[in-house]
Amino acid sequence: METVYHALVPVGLAAVTLVLLLGIWNMLRGGPGNRSQMLMRWRVGLQFIVIVVIMTGIYFFGTPS
Repeated sequence: METVYHALVPVGLAAVTLVLLLGIWNMLRGGPGNRSQMLMRWRVGLQFIVIVVIMTGIYFFGTPS
């Protein structure tokens, strides 16, 4: 299970980065505002999911104190 966790975090971070770059690209080229809003919502949702995955991994696989 720990190997799945180690694979999910980089994939999630790459997805957040990709959506962020798509949003910046859309803004710089003067794309539609609706697309910018959609990409912002996707980015926030993906960030939430990645944070939940990271915190779950720390809870289950972190070193005991």
